[in-house]
Amino acid sequence: MFEEKISRKLAVDARPALTATIDYMRTGDMLTVQEVDRLGRKLLEGLLVLNDLCSRGIAVKVLEGIAVDEHTERNLILDLALALAEDRRRDNVGKTHNGLDSARGRTGGRPRVVDADKRRTILARHADGESIRTIAHATKVSIGTVHTVIAEQRTINV
Repeated sequence: MFEEKISRKLAVDARPALTATIDYMRTGDMLTVQEVDRLGRKLLEGLLVLNDLCSRGIAVKVLEGIAVDEHTERNLILDLALALAEDRRRDNVGKTHNGLDSARGRTGGRPRVVDADKRRTILARHADGESIRTIAHATKVSIGTVHTVIAEQRTINV
């Protein structure tokens, strides 16, 4: 019996107990796992490991999830699960690329509260020796915002 208490987020190669288990298995053996995604970082990777084990003649018993069953060879259910997992992965990659493409040139976060006039006011009051707290209260911005404006100006002046 092999037991692993390590993140599933690691690749199969970086999971010593899983690697040792797979290396230990011989044709005719049966590996039992809770869910197929326990065999990999994601469902698709787990299904690929399951498929590899089946092709080596190692049975895999999955107790829960999409591939619940005893798998002794590649079958229609496994092929469908692989196709669905690959489709889901491809869809996620596409959505990520679409999001990145639509965000090009934009910066994240909230819009800036300091326009050019407010910036000049903050810098002028600071130059006159007013405290940051007083400037923040008068311009209705946070103390942190006043600090940021002053720090940005120092960077520009350097």
